[in-house]
Amino acid sequence: MTTELTLLAWTLVLALVQILLPAAISTRRVGLTYKVGPRDVPEPDSGAVTARLRRAQANLFETLPLFAAGILIAHIADRNGVLTEAGAYLYFLGRLAYLPLYAAGVPYLRTAVWTVAILGLVLVLLALLMPA
Repeated sequence: MTTELTLLAWTLVLALVQILLPAAISTRRVGLTYKVGPRDVPEPDSGAVTARLRRAQANLFETLPLFAAGILIAHIADRNGVLTEAGAYLYFLGRLAYLPLYAAGVPYLRTAVWTVAILGLVLVLLALLMPA
């Protein structure tokens, strides 16, 4: 398996963590009874960290389809190379660093790390769009 596909797989693991983490923290805060019930009423306040984790998850899910498609297209079209590998590393490591920064409420550095991940995505797309 290529480095790019491996990093895509690890990004999917990160996505799963980003689904489970806010759910677990929220359950501890609002109680299992609410979580297993019909949720006919709005969820009680589950706290700032849970809200940040949910926003970080939504942010990942905005770009993950683009990253996954880019990596898969590069693999199918045999366009893997320095740009796709560097892009995959930047995207994955940026997204990995983004999560704790967002959960902790760290401004500026969080945005810088997000920019690194986006740069990784751009590198993957450039590799696909540049003439062979």
